[in-house]
Amino acid sequence: MEIKVLNQQGQETGRSIELKDSIFAIEPNDHAIYLDVKQYRANVRQGTHKAKERNEISGSTKKLRRQKGGGGARIGDINSPLLRGGARVFGPRPRSYSHKLNKKIKQLARRSALTYKVQNNQLIVVEDFNFEAPKTKQMLEVQSNLKINGKKNLFVFKNKNNNVYLSSRNLQSTSVVTVNELNTYKILEAQNLVLSESSVEFINTILV
Repeated sequence: MEIKVLNQQGQETGRSIELKDSIFAIEPNDHAIYLDVKQYRANVRQGTHKAKERNEISGSTKKLRRQKGGGGARIGDINSPLLRGGARVFGPRPRSYSHKLNKKIKQLARRSALTYKVQNNQLIVVEDFNFEAPKTKQMLEVQSNLKINGKKNLFVFKNKNNNVYLSSRNLQSTSVVTVNELNTYKILEAQNLVLSESSVEFINTILV
């Protein structure tokens, strides 16, 4: 499969680049996508939640009333989980939510996500570009020329591009990543996936 390469002005350059069918035209596997997105979201969780248990809160250990003869249920000290302001039983503790996922499943999920972008006409290839200085206005112009302004866009470059990255940092709906930072969640989250010409060649080699 081939796709036309555009320039910063949104015009055709007269060149086209190959999108490998084994990456951009497979039978999408929704379950692999689910597993990969689930792992990504689990791995970014901080897991710093904590509630104090009975031995961690301050309060008198005196028994509030005698065991029998009071006419009510038995009760211990004021730290009891049954009382307002008391401790919590089996409360959350700091933990890690991260878990492992096989490399082949992650690659299958990424290829499936890229295939969906091609099927939905949400993938654009532009020639490699850079800015002389970080300017948000220039980034907005590029998106306007590509007719993707006002949408959630993900720009992918082969190597880190500081000026382009800094130009997009002020735009809430625009992200710039390298191929190594690309994952299934980011691909699906974006309404439009904009790949630089060199990044496509790199993807064709690492996701086969």
